[in-house]
Parts: sequence; C-alpha cells; structure tokens
Amino acid sequence: MSRLSSRHLLGLEGTPRKDIEAILKTADTFSEVLDRTIKKVPTLRGITVVNLFYEPSTRTRISFELAEKRLSADTVSFSLSTSSVKKGESLRDTLQNIEAMKIDMVVVRHTSAGVPYFLTRFSDANIINAGDGSHEHPTQALLDMYTIYKKYGKLDGLRVVLIGDVMHSRVIRSNIWGLKTMGASVALCGPATLLPYQVEQFGCDVYTNLDEALDGADVVNVMRIQLERQHSGLFPSQREYTKLFGINKDRLKHLKKNYTIMHPGPINRGVEITSDVADGSQSVILNQVTNGQAVRMAVLYLLSGKDEEEGVS
Repeated sequence: MSRLSSRHLLGLEGTPRKDIEAILKTADTFSEVLDRTIKKVPTLRGITVVNLFYEPSTRTRISFELAEKRLSADTVSFSLSTSSVKKGESLRDTLQNIEAMKIDMVVVRHTSAGVPYFLTRFSDANIINAGDGSHEHPTQALLDMYTIYKKYGKLDGLRVVLIGDVMHSRVIRSNIWGLKTMGASVALCGPATLLPYQVEQFGCDVYTNLDEALDGADVVNVMRIQLERQHSGLFPSQREYTKLFGINKDRLKHLKKNYTIMHPGPINRGVEITSDVADGSQSVILNQVTNGQAVRMAVLYLLSGKDEEEGVS
C-alpha cells in the first residue's frame, strides 16, 4: 500500500498537507544517502520504472533516472525520437505495450496537460507527473519547498514571490498549491499579458510591479521565460522584460535580510536574472538540483508500497 493518500502523484492541487509533509520528511532520509560514499540503497530492488518523456528534459530526466538507480530499481527510459510513436502509435498503445512487459511505475512528461491523469484510466502502474503542458510539475515544486524548508526549518509564515510567465508555468502552479497548503504566503509577479484570466482565483497577491512584489519577501523563485512558447508577442522584447522584471543586485534591497534566490532552470542569464545574483551567496539554485534527487527518491519510495523495513539501510 502507498503511504500517501493516492497511489499516483499527478499534481499538488488538492494534495493533503500530510502527504507533502511525508514526502519532505522522507526526503530528509534520502538526503543522507546522497552524502554517503556509496550513494545506493536496495530500497526499490525488484521494482521496474519506465521514464516516458515526450518532451525534452535534462534536469528532471537525469534526476529521476539517478533517483531510480540509487534506489536499486530497474529502469527503462523511453526515447520519443526512436520509438514507434514516429510510426503513428498512440500514447495509450505505447503505455499498454510497455505495461505488458510487467512494469510497476511510470514517470511521464508530456506537452499536453492531463496526460498523467489519462494514463491512470487504463494502467495499473503508479503514475508520476514529471510535467504536463502548462498544468503542473509537482516534483519540481516539492524540491523547491524542500530546499526552502532545509534553510528555514519551516514553510509556514514565509513570504514567497514567484516571478515570470504565470500563464504558462506549470512550476508556478504546483508551487502555488504546495506552498499555500503548507501555510506560506504566496505572491505572483509578471507582465499583465502573462497573467492568466481570473488569476485572483489562485488566492495569491498579484503584482505587475516587481519592486512592490519583492517588498518584505523571504524567498524569490525566478522562473525561466519560456522563449520557445512566446509566439504571440506577449511582451515587446527580452530587453524590456529584463528592465521591468529581471532580478539584479539593485532589487535585492527590497528583500528581508536572510533572503533566498531560487530558479528551477535552465537559466536565461541576463534575461530573468543576472549572473551575480544567480551565483551569489544567497542563491540555492544548485541546492535545488541536489535536493531534487532526494525528493524524487522519496516520492518513488512512498508510492512503491515497499515495507518500512525495506527502506534505507
């Protein structure tokens, strides 16, 4: 049985606080594994995980693959460019053929929102959402929250500002749901053209003025401007975006003394954030990458249904 309330991780909207707390607590345990000389435990021995990535990825894909291998799972990585999808095979047929090979868990990334949920309708495997369209990216938000928790020892009561393309960002959506569930105060900031219709329904403070948004913030999570999705001229130029919404040293004066700078990557240096801030002493960007493995190990373990005694050793 899963130790979470669901046997899948499809998103953080509606995910109970106790589930998020369980993932963060378990991530602490696996974080210790990553500090060992031999970074491997037999936790998921006998479990087969398929990484079904229909969209390009570097950090998320490698992070999941390493997490699986460090848990001693058997892993298979699906490559779109060399698959039967190129011959016209449907998503459903692809998964059902893979599942016929007796697999246990599927990590899926897809350009279309809702695909992870769709897969649960005809699959017995545990489904983990590694990013679906502009919908959610739950493990990225979980690793963001874990990184914040490791620094401050809490999430409750912190003011977190999420900056960027709120309309298209699945990372922002998952962060909103997760952070609010854990008691953080969340603010959104971006150009009015990149704020979704009825953005106030998220229940967050919303700003189009960056300096106002940053005032009194503990954490600033800067999102990548998704240049590959900007075909509609939603802002005049990168130069103007940088001038109005780019994070540089001058803007840090608005933050609390013990502030934190985050970015899920990849970074467009000089566009949404300057290099001196990204590489500065208050930046935890590389910590996010490291923590991503511990969080994904925790999610895989908790969904696997493995017994407690089969955990870390």
